[in-house]
Amino acid sequence: MKKLIFLFSVLYIVTSFSGFAQNVNFKGSAPKAVVVNEQFRVTYKIVTDGESVKNIRLPETAGLRVLYGPQRSGHYQSTNIYNGKKTTELSETYIYTMMAESEGDFKIPSAIVTVNNKEYKANELTIKVLPPDQAAAAANANQRAVEQEQQKAAASELFVRMHVSKSSVYENEGFLVTFKLYTLLDVTGFNDIKFPEFEGFLAQEVDLPDNQQMNLENYQGRNYRTYILKQTYLYPQRSGKITIKSGKFDVVIRVRNQNQTARSFFDGFLDVYTNVNKSINSAPVTIDVKPLPAGKPDSFSGAVGEYKLSSTISTTKLKANDPVTVKVTLSGNGNVKMAKNPEVVFPNDFDLYDPKVNVNTRVTASGVTGSKTIEYYAVPRFAGNFTIPKTEFSYFDLKSGTYKTLSTEEYTLQVEPGEGGEASSAPMITGTNKEDIRLLGKDIRHIHTNKAKFNKGNYIYGAISYWLWYILPSLIFITLFIVYRKQVKENSDIALVRTKKANKVASKRLKTANKYLKEGNKEAFYDETLKAVWGYLSDKLSIPVSNLTKDNVENELVKYGVDDNLIKNFMDILNLAEFARFAPSQVQGTMDELYNQTVDTIDKMENTIKKTN
Repeated sequence: MKKLIFLFSVLYIVTSFSGFAQNVNFKGSAPKAVVVNEQFRVTYKIVTDGESVKNIRLPETAGLRVLYGPQRSGHYQSTNIYNGKKTTELSETYIYTMMAESEGDFKIPSAIVTVNNKEYKANELTIKVLPPDQAAAAANANQRAVEQEQQKAAASELFVRMHVSKSSVYENEGFLVTFKLYTLLDVTGFNDIKFPEFEGFLAQEVDLPDNQQMNLENYQGRNYRTYILKQTYLYPQRSGKITIKSGKFDVVIRVRNQNQTARSFFDGFLDVYTNVNKSINSAPVTIDVKPLPAGKPDSFSGAVGEYKLSSTISTTKLKANDPVTVKVTLSGNGNVKMAKNPEVVFPNDFDLYDPKVNVNTRVTASGVTGSKTIEYYAVPRFAGNFTIPKTEFSYFDLKSGTYKTLSTEEYTLQVEPGEGGEASSAPMITGTNKEDIRLLGKDIRHIHTNKAKFNKGNYIYGAISYWLWYILPSLIFITLFIVYRKQVKENSDIALVRTKKANKVASKRLKTANKYLKEGNKEAFYDETLKAVWGYLSDKLSIPVSNLTKDNVENELVKYGVDDNLIKNFMDILNLAEFARFAPSQVQGTMDELYNQTVDTIDKMENTIKKTN
């Protein structure tokens, strides 16, 4: 039975894992031979269990250039239900448009695709690149000359500018960086965009509209169609010359195929136009960052821009242990988010808690504006009159080129004794934010200075249930450990295992013999019965089958203390079964009698061995 359970468990695990395994068929195809300097297509087809394909990659091949791709040209999904099991198959096709730059035999490495976070490789492809026809060589040379001229012209027809609103700024002064595409060509998309890393700057990106359209802009005497790719506000973190490196942009443009003309309406763009991948780079830009002038106020922490500061207080009259809230708001035009919080200084003997900060900023092409609100919570411990001094915040004003210091109002608090003593009562529910004060009242507890009082109650510590939580798991663990060790020890003794399983093995064979008995298959019945008895004696007596003889079996049974009648029964069964295998027609008695005798003899043997042990 344990074997069956183990077998079913293995089958279940294998079946389960096979269910989770991703069935992916990823195969590539390409023409066997192409002509140098002519375009051709390499196609990859991916079939999955419904999982979408991500990040298909084709390693570079020297001598073969990818002009465009990968382009998804086919997408097919089907769902089947068979025997109540639903299966989904997703088929996708990706095409690379390539061109051979030199003659020879080329091997395209395996393309790689990611499906469900796992990478799969396609087959390698082999292509033979033939030389061009001699008659067409001269024409192709002229065509290449024309194409080279077109490439030179394309540099001024398609480019990306990195435009900065200021090239000379102070430390922490924000300026806008815009990446804009200029084109006179038909741009159909982008394959890859890599903007530069803004090293030495803090960056806040401007949210561009989703429905952004191309605009016309006159630049250096030509009217270009323009498109903003990205806008970011940068704040330099050090003075000196800081260079923003160039970005790389892989643009897809549609060009007319000079060798093709549309023969009919149905030829369409497929034959007349070709998509071409073109990589362009934006020029780097250097920013001159000036250090901030001397004379920084003590409360200056690096803020640059234009700011306002205000504050409010929840109450100026309260009792000891009642919370008070001072809310400070910093707003303006600048890096409000990164500006250091203006710090409120509370009197001594006030319990202070971490302030709650709420930032609300808006980043547009005009700048970064917004506000930051800091709520300070404090609890006076004693009665009396206290003063919260004004809070200061300094910044560098860009308009005047000077430092300015803002300050809030000074507050005077009248604190009366609390109920039951100044330091004994819990904080009461007052303040500007009901939710926060409710939490404050629940969470804040002060140290009681009065004599503590303890009440007797039903405590779980020391109770029987308390100790049972420790004792029961320990007993279960010890029991399982002993059983496990015993099983390991028994399993290591192969002879003991065979002895214990002898009856089960014999029962299994006798079950088969009974099947032949019902079918009337005499030869198979006697053969299986004989195997059952010999096998049982081999396992029970720990004697290899090859060494078993009737004599040594009889001797061993005597050693086990088996009585003579039982030994005689075994010998009779063996003799009868052996004789019946060769002359079944001459056997006296029925097969039923032999079967029952065999079952009965093995049962008696089991009981005898148990009593002996």
